[in-house]
Amino acid sequence: MPFAYGQTFKDALASLKTEGRYRVFTDIVRRRGSFPVAEHHTDAGIRPITVWCSNDYLGMAQHPKVLAAMRETLEFSGAGSGGTRNISGTTHHHVQLERELADLHGKESALLFTSGFVSNDATLSTLAKLLPGCIFYSDELNHASMIEGMRRSGADKRVHRHNDLDHLEELLRASDPSAPKIICFESVFSMEGDFGRIGDICDLAEKYNAMTYLDEVHGVGLYGPRGGGVAEREGVMHRIDIIEGTLAKAFGVMGGYITGSSTLIDCVRSYSPGFIFTTSLPPALTAGALASVRHLKSSNVERERLQNRAARVKRLASETGLPLIDSPSHIVPIVVGDASLCKAVSDELLYQHAVYVQPINYPTVPRGTERLRITPTPQHTDDMIDELIVALDTVWTAKRIRRAA
Repeated sequence: MPFAYGQTFKDALASLKTEGRYRVFTDIVRRRGSFPVAEHHTDAGIRPITVWCSNDYLGMAQHPKVLAAMRETLEFSGAGSGGTRNISGTTHHHVQLERELADLHGKESALLFTSGFVSNDATLSTLAKLLPGCIFYSDELNHASMIEGMRRSGADKRVHRHNDLDHLEELLRASDPSAPKIICFESVFSMEGDFGRIGDICDLAEKYNAMTYLDEVHGVGLYGPRGGGVAEREGVMHRIDIIEGTLAKAFGVMGGYITGSSTLIDCVRSYSPGFIFTTSLPPALTAGALASVRHLKSSNVERERLQNRAARVKRLASETGLPLIDSPSHIVPIVVGDASLCKAVSDELLYQHAVYVQPINYPTVPRGTERLRITPTPQHTDDMIDELIVALDTVWTAKRIRRAA
């Protein structure tokens, strides 16, 4: 009997729908100058909604400097880069942006990738192959891109409890002292909204002769006097071997990168298939990212306004009794705890209140911890925040969801 390919795929999708984990994309159009208001496109028509789940944390995707740089470069250089970095795809915009990113993190060199996922996956899978017997030490809440890179490397991996440095040290102590080691962690864990213990991890790395790999994806542009991230804010950038970041969140464009010593970066550049065989970012994107990085190096207005907005959302949500995760960062997670209910809450917020917050379900978060992940921006007004809280309060009451104690 022939294998039932089609039925197997249907069964896989049915399983997701039964669990309430099937992802439905929300069709929106962002209009320049209107963010965080967007157009929601449905079969019934188009209507305005307020976006509360964007990773464009500072609204830099709409910034005049970014748009001007992209327009100018698009008209001058055209659309695509024309090739991989090795074969005609290294434009002067790429070179300038890598220099700017290295300077941002106080490192000798930087390397651009097409996304933050690719930068983590390609770098970690390559590093371990260059370090025979390498062992990874990974926080249990690390992003899927780091987990995938470690898995593809074929290296041994030890997972420690989230932000539990006693457990991390226990794992380090039990390992072969002569084995190369890489400790991988994040500066801002995006689903919990808490900070990694960067300085303490550096202490352990020095004690056990391990390298440090810091994912600053949710920190770059947002923290530190020049937007270098949480490591810059805490004065420990110089103690980190590799700092990875994205151009698609606070910087508002697209792409990922790593920074480190010139030798290490050159090794990844020379050995990583994920870098070597990928067409480079279009010049207009690199020009826009360059303008964004440069602006945020000298402007704290956006960062300060973001923290003000996030603090207001947290305060009002807490006063309303919503089940917030205690987050010290700009991210505001509200726990629902059930996949189907989380989707129902999100749908009601969207269709009844014109408030868009995407449900976050497994495998992004563990089962039973499904949540709404609210991301305020500098552009959210007091009125928008008030409308969000009223909508959440109304839906929580209608759905009879347990409130915070």
